[in-house]
Parts: sequence; C-alpha cells; structure tokens
Amino acid sequence: MKKWLLALAGILMTVSLAACSKTVATTSGGKITESAYYDSMKKTSSGKQILQQMILDKVLEKQYGSKVSAKQVNAQYNTYASQYGSSFSSVLSENSLTKSSFKQQLRSNLLLREAVKANTTITEKQLEKQWKSYQPKTTVAHILVAKKATAEKVIKLLQAGGNFTELAKKYSTDTATKNKGGKLSAFDNTDTSLVSAFKKAAFALKQGEYTTTPVKTSYGYHIIKSIKRPAKGKMSAHISELKKQIIDSDMNDSSLLQTVIGKVLKKGNVSIKDNDLKDILSSYLSTSSSSSSSSSN
Repeated sequence: MKKWLLALAGILMTVSLAACSKTVATTSGGKITESAYYDSMKKTSSGKQILQQMILDKVLEKQYGSKVSAKQVNAQYNTYASQYGSSFSSVLSENSLTKSSFKQQLRSNLLLREAVKANTTITEKQLEKQWKSYQPKTTVAHILVAKKATAEKVIKLLQAGGNFTELAKKYSTDTATKNKGGKLSAFDNTDTSLVSAFKKAAFALKQGEYTTTPVKTSYGYHIIKSIKRPAKGKMSAHISELKKQIIDSDMNDSSLLQTVIGKVLKKGNVSIKDNDLKDILSSYLSTSSSSSSSSSN
C-alpha cells in the first residue's frame, strides 16, 4: 500500500510539473511546452552554445563585472553605430540582434578581455617585439584609380603643383572618400581594414609627403599623402599602448582564450544540474586542468 501511494505521488508530481510547463506554441496537432522545447534545444549544438555563453557571462560578471562600466559598453556601441551609420539598424536585424542584445555581446567581450588581462603576464621580450611593429595613429589621404598609367598621370600633376584634394575629387574611384579629398580615418599598426601594402607605404611617408610611385593593392593603384604622422618616439613612452595591443592580439588567439575561459569557469564553481548536460564544459575545464598541471611541472 505504501509503495503504491509513493508511486501514485510520483505520477501526480510528473503530471503536475507537465501541467505547470508554460505553453510556447499551439498547433492543430497539439501544443509545444517550455519543457518539450528545452528538452529539444539542449540536444542541439546551438542550444549547448547558448548555455555555455550564459554560464560564462554569469561567472565573468561575478569576477570582473566591476571592471567594465556601462560607459565603456556605450562607447563601443556608438563606435559601431557611427561606422555603419543609417544602415546600423538593418545590420543588427540581419544578425538577429537588438540594441540591448548587441550591448550585452559587447559587455561579454569586454569582460572576457578583463579575464585575459588578469591571466596574462606580459614580458619585456613581448613588449620589445610589439615595439618593432608599433606605429602611432597616422592620418592619410589617397587617390584610388584602376590603371597604373592613370596613377602615374596623377603623380605628374601633383609634381607640377596640382592640388591633392582637387585631384582626388576628379580622379579617385573611392566614392566614400573622394569628396573629402581622399582622407581616411586615422589608423595604426593594428588596423585590419587596410591591406598591408597600403599601410607599409603610408608609414614610410613623412608628414606632408606623398608616394611618387603608384601603390598597387587588390583595389587598384593608390597615391597616398601623409596628413598627420606623429614621431614614433621611445618605447618607454608607449608601454601602456603596447600592452593594450598585446592583449588585443591575445583576444584573437582561440587556444589562449580557451585556457583563460577554463580558469574562469573553474574559479566560478559551476555545477550542472541537468544530467544530460553534465559534460557541457568539459572541453574548457580539461584545458584548464592540463594547463595548470603543465605550468606546475
């Protein structure tokens, strides 16, 4: 009798829980509940990735939340908004993002960056290596044309006293900059939007100089003029910027990020309550363990 009552209680509890599960959608063939949706989602790779990110966000917020302000998040958000201009809303929509969810992604990335900083020791050797490639923020203007002969013609016109701004408006095929005299946004050695050949030629110019031979890239032929070219100075005056560049580079190192995330999760004392998802963090935690054991040897 007692066993029967316990079994009945178990059945009632199951029915009760199922009844309490909120309906996500209804169809002519029946309804879809939150619990059914959850059971289905947790078996997919995207569902597991979402849970991994939610867990990581929680532990990062706990450990580094005080180091990332809303002002920093808004500054990054505004940079993107400015970069995309009137198309920003459609870009967010195309990526299934809202203003709020995009800001959360930016915050998550800034929190992870703080974790990388906290788990990275930058050596003098690394600073010296970064210094070799370091270039301060440089501003240039350019005239882009399709043919080498046209570029050489423009250079001759400049050498004859032609005005760079007027020649850019007349000859440049870069519609985004030609009406601004070819002026580009300031960039340094870490810029990834410009091709290396263009940057190398730009950094070789002194302020006020322009390239006397066409610079070939996949876009065509460029004539580049240096508008603002600060002196590189001494390494000791740029330590903070060099460290920032090294951390930025680390943020693109997937192996390093996996190790840092493993350390963060381990410190976060995460406990997975769903038995089907118990191994969801194993790849990160095993990386952390092997990293710890190798560093102790």
